[in-house]
Amino acid sequence: MIEADRPRPLKEAARITKMLDAVFGDDRFDRGPVDVARLALEYSANIEPNGPIHEVVERNIPGCIGALVYSEPRPRQWAIMYHLNQSAGRRAFTIGHELGHYVLHRRMIEDDDAYDHGIYCDENSIIRRNGSGIEKEADEFAAALLMPFHDFRKQLPAKERPDFDALGRIAKRYGVSLTATILRWLEYTETRAMMIVSNEGFAHWAKSSGPAFKTGRYLKTKDTVFELPQQAFAARRDYSDAATVGTMQATHVWFPEPVFEMCFRSDRYDQEITLLHFEGEGPRYQGEEETPDTFDRFIQNGQFPVP
Repeated sequence: MIEADRPRPLKEAARITKMLDAVFGDDRFDRGPVDVARLALEYSANIEPNGPIHEVVERNIPGCIGALVYSEPRPRQWAIMYHLNQSAGRRAFTIGHELGHYVLHRRMIEDDDAYDHGIYCDENSIIRRNGSGIEKEADEFAAALLMPFHDFRKQLPAKERPDFDALGRIAKRYGVSLTATILRWLEYTETRAMMIVSNEGFAHWAKSSGPAFKTGRYLKTKDTVFELPQQAFAARRDYSDAATVGTMQATHVWFPEPVFEMCFRSDRYDQEITLLHFEGEGPRYQGEEETPDTFDRFIQNGQFPVP
């Protein structure tokens, strides 16, 4: 596929967002989140009447979080599946991710023999938002569709350092999980912050904001095991109200500077979410490869997202 024909996830999400704003008003999130399952059915029928998404269903798909599948007979009939027992927030993002595959990649998935009647997406691709290629594109589409920046920034300005109460209210506004909300906020915040997802005293994965990453505040968890500091709330299994509110940790507990730590426990998924807030701009580290966020890529490419 030549570059000019590459799917543009943010452009497609912006197109749908403008349509929803026109139909339901700019204040539509005051009344509720995107009904993404209904949107998948109706929008697909509009853009591909001979091959729409005909159902969005819960299925047991071990090892996967969601899938976009199609029927054998032509014209293809498509379906979105999400794995059993997902919370409403996780389910919404899963459906949004699979809708992204439909909008952006259905021709590729249908024509490429590498895909066996569909595409199956795991936790790394959807929940952690750490996939690459078309998985990354589907993630960008889902995040922009369900949590558009033009509304998100109004709820949480880029310079603010939110607590779990504020982030929880925003998660409810968009009908997504707390994890998805924090990941979206980390994409645009001008503060230095980091989210760490852990269990049994070890970090499974972590994500830093751009400003935090540029000052060397990140954890390497991909090919190594990171043991949480003994003083961390999650390491001490302290899930009290005090942990949710947070406390200032001393220099060298997490990094060579003090940091404000908050921790929230999810019994449903047997994991902790730790949020670290760093003060100031911090030292600049030049030796690390920097990964530009979505907004940076727009600027570099001379493109600007639709407000």
